Amino acid sequence: MRSVGVEEELLLVHPETGEPQAVSGAILEATARDVAFAAELQREQLEFATEPHRAMADLAVDVRRRRQAAAERAREVGAQVAALATSPLEVAPTVGEGERYQWLAREFGLTTQEQLTCGCHIHVSVESDEEGVAIIDRIRPWLPPLLALSANSPFWQGMDSGYSSYRSQVWSRWPSAGPTEAFGSAERYHRRVEAMLATGTLLDKGMLYFDARLSHRYPTVEVRVSDVCMEVDDTVLVAALVRGLVETAARGRLAGEPAQEIGVGELRLASWRAGRSGLSGDLVDPRTGRPCPAGTVLQALLDHTVDALEDIGDLELVRDRLGEVLSRGNGAQRQRDTFGRTGDPRAVVADAVRRTSA
Repeated sequence: MRSVGVEEELLLVHPETGEPQAVSGAILEATARDVAFAAELQREQLEFATEPHRAMADLAVDVRRRRQAAAERAREVGAQVAALATSPLEVAPTVGEGERYQWLAREFGLTTQEQLTCGCHIHVSVESDEEGVAIIDRIRPWLPPLLALSANSPFWQGMDSGYSSYRSQVWSRWPSAGPTEAFGSAERYHRRVEAMLATGTLLDKGMLYFDARLSHRYPTVEVRVSDVCMEVDDTVLVAALVRGLVETAARGRLAGEPAQEIGVGELRLASWRAGRSGLSGDLVDPRTGRPCPAGTVLQALLDHTVDALEDIGDLELVRDRLGEVLSRGNGAQRQRDTFGRTGDPRAVVADAVRRTSA
């Protein structure tokens, strides 16, 4: 069974006003020996990583434990953590002091200054780069539905953006972000990476912000398309679906099934639609390239991965939690519902704080 690990980025906020707080440095200084936590681009956010797990129940425990630890560390410096992919309140982010982040600020200007977004990255183990690239080529059409499922960023600078995932719009400003063409082999993947680095535009392999990539640190495929989810159960659902997709793609490779022919332009349109609509409208159906209700597309995702999920033992979990999300809505819907009831973005943040470490 393939192992799965999760990286989540959390927003650091003031306990009374809900405004983002630039206190990651103080938290990391106090937790210097805890390698689970790391700095991010902006000082208003904190990242953690779980251990790799084979059982989703163990992954859920680990995510909850890391979130609770992050909340405790934040309280020690007078802050709280919220699993929000963007801030519902206005903010002027503070770029981290590290040499890498300062280089980004110099090179990318306003893109860096405004880039306060929190994502969720899922790592799934692979046997080799060759297998990993074959998997990346085959899962490309199914990544936009994962974005729609996880969408948790409807607000930007105190306004409703009109998107379910505005994080995805902001993130797409990076020149290496988004969907990729099919590579065909590990050799072509690495050749394309070296060609991109040779342009001098990117600092290093860490700036290859593909929706799915070979991790440059671990023997994994890293799927980076999702918003950070407000609910731990939603994070685990996304992780289970990603592993199901990876296993399905690996089996397709062994069976000699070719990767679906679909262009980057079509994938970008599907991703835009997923970020715009979330679960409240049509998505682009990966099977037909045509608009289709979100629930139907996510059922198609379940059908596509059903054999792998059943063999892994995740099918019942995925069915139950997918049905729950489709019934109650994703994080974007919850944020809008809270704001609709209260008219107060601070209430949106407070609700997210409660749910982040519940």
